[in-house]
Amino acid sequence: MSKIERAEVFVASPGRTFVTLRITTSDGVTGIGDATLNGRELAVASYLQEHLVPLLIGKDPARIEDMWQYLYRGAYWRRGPVTMTAISAVDTALWDIKGKVAGLPVYQLLGGRSRDGVMVYSHASGADVPALLDDVERFLDLGYKAVRAQAAVPDVGGSYGVRKGKVYEPAATSLPDEQPWDTEAYLGFAPTYLEAVREQFGFGFHLLHDIHHRLTPIEAARFGKRVEDCRLFWMEDPTPAENQESFRLIRQHTTTPIAVGEALTSIWDVQHLITEQLIDYVRTTVVHAGGITHLRRIFDLAALYQVRTGSHGATDLSPITLAAAVHVDISVPNFGIQEYMGHADETAEVFRSGVTFSDGMLYPSEEPGLGVEYDEKEAARFPYEARYLPVARRLDGSVHDW
Repeated sequence: MSKIERAEVFVASPGRTFVTLRITTSDGVTGIGDATLNGRELAVASYLQEHLVPLLIGKDPARIEDMWQYLYRGAYWRRGPVTMTAISAVDTALWDIKGKVAGLPVYQLLGGRSRDGVMVYSHASGADVPALLDDVERFLDLGYKAVRAQAAVPDVGGSYGVRKGKVYEPAATSLPDEQPWDTEAYLGFAPTYLEAVREQFGFGFHLLHDIHHRLTPIEAARFGKRVEDCRLFWMEDPTPAENQESFRLIRQHTTTPIAVGEALTSIWDVQHLITEQLIDYVRTTVVHAGGITHLRRIFDLAALYQVRTGSHGATDLSPITLAAAVHVDISVPNFGIQEYMGHADETAEVFRSGVTFSDGMLYPSEEPGLGVEYDEKEAARFPYEARYLPVARRLDGSVHDW
């Protein structure tokens, strides 16, 4: 019987920092998993190297569910982003191995296709409204059927959601960038540029917007009501999700759909949001919510309550996570949409992925497993660089939710 013979943790910064786990079996089959936690990468790398890797050696790689329970329920300390990201990496690597052993792409092991392709959205942004409109047009010309729109609030100085280069990457290779935030200025400005997008391009595509946890529940309700005529696909993370009951207040005031979950790590974090139908889309992702095994559990619960999927897919999730997400997306019945931002050119030199994009859709690789290869030698060209996400401060100097 095949056993796990080796597990290796790699940390490299090809365009941005990624943590990668590679598991090798006694039969010589390898599987890879993403263990990246933006801004806290070394915490997960240490958790894996010092605590989980020793537990893997000698185990049966085919017992994926048992391994998940062993790493989660077998530990006294449960949940949290570091633990769940580490478990995700192990789980995803084991699914990769299982697919290779079976000679099938992972989505076939999940029940096969529920759809032909996976609809995605990307991020249009601008320092002002004309620049945003130009960027929206660019994505529509590329064939996207859904676009997220963000613009910098005038005369404030914060730049959340605004891309500076080829891809959007807010993390900096220095101490955290401290950016100003003014809620009233945002509430006055953001609806106007969403209205401008609809006025110029019409309603023939899906329009999304990310609030990024920055409003109180009543402020979010006010925003959602104001933009109802824009017919948003969703407003994302309108308020911090620690208090799930707060979303009930938002629901009472607006019909704008709500998406939540990229910072949440387990089915228990979204249980009431889903079962009370306080959200429309759950945004948990493979890398931070326990891997393919646990993400499917979340999505199955969501399906019972007509909540659809909308997994996080930023540049700080490696191509391994994107591939795993597409395998899950194409198989689950309640798929909604997948975030897709692309990666830096350097990232593609380290991760070779079979995921393809065409006409606003992503398609999984047909290779056995996940269809992603990790080039250890290329990764060595990109040594680790510490990165920090920004910190938001109100105009009076107090810290605000990032």
